[in-house]
Parts: sequence; structure tokens; C-alpha cells
Amino acid sequence: MKMRVFRFLGAETRGMHQAAYVLAAFSLASQLLGLVRDRLLASFFGAGHTLDIYYAAFRVPDFLFATVASLFSLYALLPILSRFESEQHSLMTRFLRDILGVFFCGMAVIGAIAFFLAPVLAPILAPGFSDPVSQAQLVLLMRILLLQPIFLGASNTIAALTQLRHRFVLYSVSPLLYNLGIITGAVLFYPIFGIAGLGWGVVLGALAHMGVQLPYFISEKPQVTLSTARLFSGIKEVLTLSVPRTLALASTQISLVVLVALASLLAPGSIAVFTFAFNLQSVPLTIIGVSYSVAAFPTLARLHAQGAREEFMRYVEAALRHVIFWAIPGTVFTIVLRAQIVRVILGAGQFNWDATRLTAAALALFILSLCAQSLTLLIARAYYATGNTRKPFYFGCADIAVSIISAFALLELFRSDVFFRSFIESLLRVEDVHGTEILMIALGYALGSTAEFIIGFAYFMRDFALSLAQIARLSFESFAAAIIGAATSYGVLFSVGSNAQINTTVNLMLQTTLAGIVGLTISCGILYLLKNREFLEALAALQRRFADAPQVAVEPSDVS
Repeated sequence: MKMRVFRFLGAETRGMHQAAYVLAAFSLASQLLGLVRDRLLASFFGAGHTLDIYYAAFRVPDFLFATVASLFSLYALLPILSRFESEQHSLMTRFLRDILGVFFCGMAVIGAIAFFLAPVLAPILAPGFSDPVSQAQLVLLMRILLLQPIFLGASNTIAALTQLRHRFVLYSVSPLLYNLGIITGAVLFYPIFGIAGLGWGVVLGALAHMGVQLPYFISEKPQVTLSTARLFSGIKEVLTLSVPRTLALASTQISLVVLVALASLLAPGSIAVFTFAFNLQSVPLTIIGVSYSVAAFPTLARLHAQGAREEFMRYVEAALRHVIFWAIPGTVFTIVLRAQIVRVILGAGQFNWDATRLTAAALALFILSLCAQSLTLLIARAYYATGNTRKPFYFGCADIAVSIISAFALLELFRSDVFFRSFIESLLRVEDVHGTEILMIALGYALGSTAEFIIGFAYFMRDFALSLAQIARLSFESFAAAIIGAATSYGVLFSVGSNAQINTTVNLMLQTTLAGIVGLTISCGILYLLKNREFLEALAALQRRFADAPQVAVEPSDVS
């Protein structure tokens, strides 16, 4: 029996690693295009007032997407749609069409309310924008961007059918089109319409995100009708499953609303620096944390449904180990190469060297919580797989409280204590840069994410009797290899040239690539000599070239 269990887990975990790597590849493509988007915005506008307004205007639409538009999410819809499909194919399609109609009606009403309340919300969301021109621009952009959660939410609902029909490539193209729309807004619309053009570019991207899937959705024409009682029964079931998860998703958006409002009171460009650094740390978070948590979720749900507790825990442990395996070196190497990363990606046009240094410092603080954020995503999926959607919400509440309280407390300490301020600025090498107060808001966010993980992990260990032996071994080996490899990378950076010699993008890319390759080679060599289990498993999964990998897709809320 045990041999069968181990063989089962071996095949399942290999499939999880391969699925995670396939998903990571799609995520990487989307994230790279997102970085191109950020580079264009940084080049055109720099870390200044225009981008502060642009990013502040996203807070209400993003909050609506995370709360209202995500109610009809893939995680809640797929189980119910699968049951409808088992009864009758057309019944499932009819239910999904009716759900889409309900969604559009609901979002239209909520969007209209937010549209009329925009002049009231603007001073609350960005109290630092007190002049009438800035307030007017913020209200205008916010109203335009209210179309975004409607289209992305509808795309999210339509994606349930795309997933069931295994049209994963079609869905994976959607995020690419979204970023292309934003790029179009910056390049083509802004010169014509001004700051409103940036908003219309976002709307175009959201419409394309939905539109690429819409023809396939329309082609399935149901031949049956669904009774009102059956429809409302299905909606009630969807909401029962999705509301706690939606509240957990909202925790990040609530934190961001408050932190961005606080940043608006600081030096011009603070919101832009905060957002650029946040977007950069989201790249490894998406590739590592989201990829593994989404890849593991279907099997975790199946194992729990079968009552296979031992196999469930082995599978969770395997996923946890590999998230830590990738997240620790991701954190260490990002901190060492942060200035080069920011300069290569954002350093063009109006984005000057001071903005680069400040964004790099904020990135270093954000990335401290990479491992915590990645593991939190996996822990949440494990709870969702067992049907417990409440606890991730409680963990998210801790994130909100710690993030906001920490940001205010750290900002006050930074302003009042000269020693603390000098220590932070010297540590991050931004002593002569204006606007360093924004670093305390980034640190507050990282502390909130870390607190959420610590509380969630403590409860997870209690609820599932998780063993720490393998995780402790891996953490030590991965951290030791990452530190030695990163130190080697730093030596390469020091030897090939100073900042004065890396003013061109090509030289920067060559320097960063060389330092990264040398450092990673050293780290991999150490892990190989240690016969690190996770390293060998990762090599085995990569060697299979994903030939038999089960394909999965990410919904927008997974990466927001």
C-alpha cells in the first residue's frame, strides 16, 4: 500500500512541478510585457506627479474588481459548472450566460454609484492632491477606469467556460492583450487625449482581455432555459463559496488604498516609486507563488475529497518545499542586483538615477516578504481545497492591520529619529536622495505580508500537523547557497565597473546577466554538491520539457 501511495505522490508531484513551470512560463511572458509597459510609462513621465495621479486612480476600480467582480470567480464557478455539465451540456452554458447577465447588471449599478461618488472619493484616496487641477484629473481618470473591473470581471466569468473546454492558450493570451492596451494608451492615446488617454488605454486592454474569449463563448448556444429558482440557487451557492475568498483578496486592496493615500502626502513621485517597486516584486511572486499555488490546487482538492489526508499533507509539503526553494534565492539575488534590475527595466527618458535608486531601495524592502507572500498563497489554496474559506480571510485581516499600523508608526519614527533614518538610508544607499519617506510605506507593506504568513503558517501547522524537518533543512541549504551565489554576483558587479560605467541599457544588461549567471551557477553547484532534494527534483521536471504537464490558467485576481 505504501509503495502505491509513494508512486502516486511521485507522479502527482512531478505533474505539479511541470504544471507550475508551464504556468510560470505563461506568467513570465505576461510579466515581461508588463515590465515593457512600466518602462514606457517611466520613460514618458518619470517618477512624478502625472504617474502619481494615474496610479492613485486605479485604487477604486481595483478594489471593485477584487471585491465585487471576483465574486463570480473561477474557483467558485468551476465545481458548480462541472456538476451542471454532468447533467446536460447546454444547462451549464445557460447557467454561465445567466450568471454573466447578472454580473453585468450588478456591476453597472455599482459602477454608476462609484461614478457619481468619484468627486467625494478622490480627496479621501489622495488627500495630498489638494489643488483643483490634480483633483479634476484624478476624478476623470477614476471614472474612465471604472469600466476596467466590468470587462475584467466579465472575462473572469467567461474564463470558466474556457477552462472547462481546455482552451488554456486562448485564456493565457488575455493578460498579454491587457498590457498591450495600456501600452497603446501611453504611446497613441496620451498625445491626443492627455491624461485621459492613459485611462482609455487601460479600458482598451480590459476589453481585449474579455474580447479574445468572447467569440468562443458566444459560439456555444444553449438550447435550454434555466428556471429562476435554479438560477438563484446556483448564484447562492457561488456566493457562499466565493465571498470569504473575495474578502481575503480585498485585504491587499484595502492595504493599498490606505498606503497610497498616505503616499500622496509625501514628495511628488512617491506613489509612482511605490507602484513601480510593487510591480517589480510582483514578477517573482507571480512566477513562484502564484504558479505553484494554482498548480497544486486541483490535486489538493481531489485528495481532500477522497479523504486521503496523508497524501494531502505530503503533497502540500512538496509544494511548500519548492516554493521556499525558489523564493529564497529570488529574494537574495533581487536585493543584490536591485539597482541593475530597476535601471535596466525602468531607466530611460524621464526616469532619472535618483528615481532608480529610490525604486531599487523600495524593491529591496518589498522583496523581503517574497517568501512569506508566496507561501501565504499556497496556504490559502490548501484551505480552499478543504472547503475552509474563512481562515484565509482572517489572516488577511491581520495583514491589513499590521501593514497600516506599521506604515504610520515607521513613518513617524523615520521623521523623528535621526539615527533610524540615517541607518535606513545608509543601508539602502539613498542618503542623498529626496523622498526617502516612501520606503517606510514599502516596509510597512512587507511587515503586513510577513505577519499574515506567520499567523497563517502557525494555524496551518496546528490544523494539519505539518512537519518542519524537511522545510528547516531546505531553508538552510537554499539560504546558504543563495548567499554564496549572491556574494559572487556582487563581486562580479564590483569588478566589471562602477555606476558611472553602466549608463547604457546594453552595458547594464550585459553586466546584470553576467553577474546573475555566475552567481546562479555557483548556487546551483553548491546545491548539487549538497545533493539538495528540491534541486534534483526541479532538474528532473525541467528535463521532461513539460511534455505531459497538465495545463492550467490563472484568473486575473491571482495576479492582481
